[in-house]
Amino acid sequence: MSKETIEQLVNKYFANMEAMNPQGWSEIFTEDGLIYDPVGNPPSKPQEDAERFFGFLSSIFDKLELAKDNLFIVGNSAAVKWTMRVVGKNGRNASTEGITVFEMNDSGKIKQVSSYWDESELMTQLKDTAN
Repeated sequence: MSKETIEQLVNKYFANMEAMNPQGWSEIFTEDGLIYDPVGNPPSKPQEDAERFFGFLSSIFDKLELAKDNLFIVGNSAAVKWTMRVVGKNGRNASTEGITVFEMNDSGKIKQVSSYWDESELMTQLKDTAN
C-alpha cells in the first residue's frame, strides 16, 4: 500500500473520530479489526462496537478535536503522535497527548489500532470540581 493511501486512511480515522461518525469510522476497518484504546483496556471490535463507542463519546463530550502532530509510515503501518482537545458536557475543557499505531491490510483497511495515552488523566480534567 502506498504512503499516500495510508495517510488518507489515517486522516479518515481521525476525521470520523472528530465528527463522532460511527458508520464512516467502522467502514475503514476490516471485519475482524481490533482496537486497543488505550492499550491495557480489553480490545473492542469496531464493526460491532462503533455505535456504542460513539454513543459513549457523545454522552460525555460536546466537542472532540484531534490534531495529528506527527505521522510516521513504514510498510503497511503508521504511528501518529497526536493531541486531543475536548469540551465536556459540563463545559469543562481538557486535553491530552498520545501515540496511536495503525496496522493496515493490503486491501486498504485498518486491521488493528493500538493507542497509548492516559485516559484517566483526561477524565480527571473533565470532572466538575465545584462544591
